[in-house]
Amino acid sequence: LNLPQFVQLMEIFVGEDISLPTVKRLIAFIKEEYKQTEEEKMEQLKKVHRISRLAQRKLLLEALFEKWDIHASGFLDLEEVDVVLSTFKEGMEKEALRKAKKHLCSSYPQLSRVGKLSPKAFQTFLELIASEFTSDEDEAIDNLVEFLTTSVERSHTECMQSLTRRKWLHSIQQAAETSGASVEPVYKAVFKALTQDAEAHGDNKKISAYIALLEENQLSPERGQILLHYVACTTDDAPYVLNQTLYRDMKGVSFAAVEEGKPIHVPRVQLHGNIHFWNYDRPVEESKGSLLVLPLHDARWRVFGILGLDTLRDQCEKTIFLTHEISFYQGVSHAFSKAYHHICTLENVLQMTVTALDWLYPKAPSIHTVIMYLVEPGKDKTCDYALRKMITTDNTGQKEIHSSPVLLRKENLLRDYLCKCVDSSEVIRASVCGEYHIAVPLRDLSGQALGIFDISIRQHQKLPPHEDKDLQKMLKMAQAACSEILKMSLEEIEPTCVLEAEHVANLRDAGILFHWFMLQDLRECV
Repeated sequence: LNLPQFVQLMEIFVGEDISLPTVKRLIAFIKEEYKQTEEEKMEQLKKVHRISRLAQRKLLLEALFEKWDIHASGFLDLEEVDVVLSTFKEGMEKEALRKAKKHLCSSYPQLSRVGKLSPKAFQTFLELIASEFTSDEDEAIDNLVEFLTTSVERSHTECMQSLTRRKWLHSIQQAAETSGASVEPVYKAVFKALTQDAEAHGDNKKISAYIALLEENQLSPERGQILLHYVACTTDDAPYVLNQTLYRDMKGVSFAAVEEGKPIHVPRVQLHGNIHFWNYDRPVEESKGSLLVLPLHDARWRVFGILGLDTLRDQCEKTIFLTHEISFYQGVSHAFSKAYHHICTLENVLQMTVTALDWLYPKAPSIHTVIMYLVEPGKDKTCDYALRKMITTDNTGQKEIHSSPVLLRKENLLRDYLCKCVDSSEVIRASVCGEYHIAVPLRDLSGQALGIFDISIRQHQKLPPHEDKDLQKMLKMAQAACSEILKMSLEEIEPTCVLEAEHVANLRDAGILFHWFMLQDLRECV
């Protein structure tokens, strides 16, 4: 039990109307009677030490990754790391390196195809190498980190540039986590990062940027099975680019970037001959500048769209994108991909929640309303998290989907039971102004609260047994479906089909997923 869980357990045990002297006697009793054996103490100390050691290792390896990834591209080249590691201890550990690389490729199947190490894969790689050594694993990790740290030299200017770029990349993920499952703030954060970098590190280039997503071509399949739909762009380009569609039979290099899965850089568009120009107000012969098209990859390196940049609005001669700029733009495309798929995951969780509540209400009419909140990171140091109301349903069948302002603990004392639910990741029962509430966490894969169900049963202190049974079943299946949705976003797990026919943009239909788990439960009961 952590501290919030222990406090919650004690509150449930003593009840609401207990006197202060009784509480004090209970505390004195627990202090007197609670005994811990030496073995338990040692086991607890070992656990704390292990957790602390792993946290320190994670920070150490993240710092090492960032030193190597100086342009903030988000990845390291596996072969480049492999070449340097092969000289560790003057090449004496090549066999350990070979075995570790083999294990790594089996854990991350896409590695053999793309050869790129994410921060997580990089950490796994070094841990696998250390596990092959005969020495202590912590000592082996320290030696590897020291060796790799001294293998690269970075100037102060490079380090400051990298630090600034990482702050911009962080703002993209932060936008995804605090947007109430809306992708618009993510688009804005992406274009802000690109324009800021062009000004600060790209000789003050004037750039245009746009994002296009792959979609099935249902209207005119004779022009190709898939198309690129331009869903976002920089403000000045909106009249020409936003909501445009690029087909395979049109000019352009975007589909080549999609098929090859690699960036395509056209230094001088006026000399290329196969570029599609969206701005019809600018004569083709006056279209001069550079074009860069970056494929957008999901966690398993499948392309789902493109990020494009050009300097056609810049009148200067030197408008070619340099290597360090292209590397950073790859980092932006990676950050956007993570943020975009975070939004997709939240949308799926919300869709699953709507389906679960639709299933519940006919079976539990005593439930008056259910409000579903998402837990978001706090935007300042005064609060760790905030709650955003996303779905409201009632027993009349009314349903409201919204993204309201966030609730902060200090401003909503009557909703403190919701915060207790987040703190403990446990079910909380509370009475507010004579109305009974049950707060139930929807947990992520680490057991922390991702969302909260605020279930109001009005003046009823408890539900009828058959309704409570259906509520428990709904909550169990919703949690199972939520966990499955979250697992799909993990980079090391290959996608598995629950229902082959249910696909929406490579993501399983979350509503069907809830009913699938309900069907599995029914089969187990029969």
